[in-house]
Amino acid sequence: MEAKSICRCDLNAELEKVIAQHEGKKDDLIEVLYWVQENYGYVPKDVQQIIADKMNVPLSTIYGVITFYHLFSLKPKGKYGISLCKGTACYVRGAPQVLERFEKELGIKPHDSTDDNMFSLEVVRCLGACGLAPVMTINKEPRVRMKPDLVPGIINECRNADK
Repeated sequence: MEAKSICRCDLNAELEKVIAQHEGKKDDLIEVLYWVQENYGYVPKDVQQIIADKMNVPLSTIYGVITFYHLFSLKPKGKYGISLCKGTACYVRGAPQVLERFEKELGIKPHDSTDDNMFSLEVVRCLGACGLAPVMTINKEPRVRMKPDLVPGIINECRNADK
């Protein structure tokens, strides 16, 4: 459940290198945005402008791509990104109750982050482990056979790991 922490100035230097690899290739926009999402945790407005300027892509096009694909976010994600599957198998095996418990414990709804940016909550359609439903991930680390009563322990585990 490792949460990464890198200086923004280091990321900006890396961003310049990534963009340089794709400069003049407008079809590579999604690859660049994916790199930004993975490394910054979201796609900041100033970074969108840098990409627009360097790749010669209108800012409106970049915004359109970010808002079209659920993979991208305009808001910072929490240090611990929780993704809960609500695909058919997970849904019928209790995912709605698990989601409800996360909402209650964290005080947020899907696509939001806690005020301290410790947690963000997302709903996804399938994590590919239907036989182990309900399934969730924390920073891409899978948790299977989830039950609502496991939620407080998971939250405490993350908080304690941060001390």
